[in-house]
Amino acid sequence: MSRNRMSGKKVLVTGAGTGIGRGVALEFAREGASVVLHYSHSRSGAASAASEIEAAGGRASALAADFRDAAQARELPARAAEILGGLDVLVNNAGITMNERFLDTTVEQFDTLVAVNLRAMFFTAQGAAEIMVKAGGGSIVNLSSVHAYAAITEHAVYAATKAAIVGFTRTVSVELIQRNVRVNAIAPGWILVENQRDLFGPDFDAEEAGRTLPRGYIGEGRDIGRLAVFLASEESRYIVGQTIICDGGQTTLLPATGDFRKPDPLKWGKGYVPGR
Repeated sequence: MSRNRMSGKKVLVTGAGTGIGRGVALEFAREGASVVLHYSHSRSGAASAASEIEAAGGRASALAADFRDAAQARELPARAAEILGGLDVLVNNAGITMNERFLDTTVEQFDTLVAVNLRAMFFTAQGAAEIMVKAGGGSIVNLSSVHAYAAITEHAVYAATKAAIVGFTRTVSVELIQRNVRVNAIAPGWILVENQRDLFGPDFDAEEAGRTLPRGYIGEGRDIGRLAVFLASEESRYIVGQTIICDGGQTTLLPATGDFRKPDPLKWGKGYVPGR
């Protein structure tokens, strides 16, 4: 049920055609925001989400930009603001991934991920901040990943871009808060999205996979959306430059400790802790 925390707010969500971005855009709309959903390739996904929002009585538009081109990324917030009549919130979600062994990664692969995941985010934020500063304030929420904090092999470039977002968020937040623009980030863990289902195939058991996480299930786009709404709202007015991990306990659990749902049969501390 909507709390209308975003009533009257004008929001741009990048990479909103599928996955997390789509879920974030829908959540902002549920909270009363007018939303522009950016897409690069997933036009049908962004358009269907916009139609869903409008059918529920909200206001939404889909807008294309190729984030391999820094100029298009830089211009996107102004285009969104023209449609919305201003811009209060940017959710900088767009990103791509790949897996490749470090020794086999090419310059072209490196440049593509850095261009889309980091360079485009940087200049989209710059374009949005320019509008927000002139309007007296706003909020930017960048999307990082748990890959910034824990390693999975064959993801060196992706992890590098996501770790860079944490540092970028922290640094630019100190500059922009002086102009009443708050900048924070979210580091999602496992969120089940369309391309994962396609890759895993029809035999993938999401419920079984979810039991590997302390929370007991895999997250959804709306879980990130709700956190993004919080970080964009006045409820988080004293949070600046932080990256909030939202992962169902994925990075909380110490690895190589066995089945965390079963009691440890070993009794540590014998001989030097009372009662052991």
